[in-house]
Amino acid sequence: MEIVGVLVFIVLLMTLAGTVSAVLRGGSSNISPDRSEPWTSRELPNNSCWTARVF
Repeated sequence: MEIVGVLVFIVLLMTLAGTVSAVLRGGSSNISPDRSEPWTSRELPNNSCWTARVF
């Protein structure tokens, strides 16, 4: 039983170390910057794109 406790403790310790390491590195360094252009509602079509259906 002690071996299982030691293994659980080691797994928890490694998980905590990995979490701290990821937080300290920034965690989001692989996210590319947003390069989308702003848009306005004037660019949307005038007509509605759906038709009302009665079932």
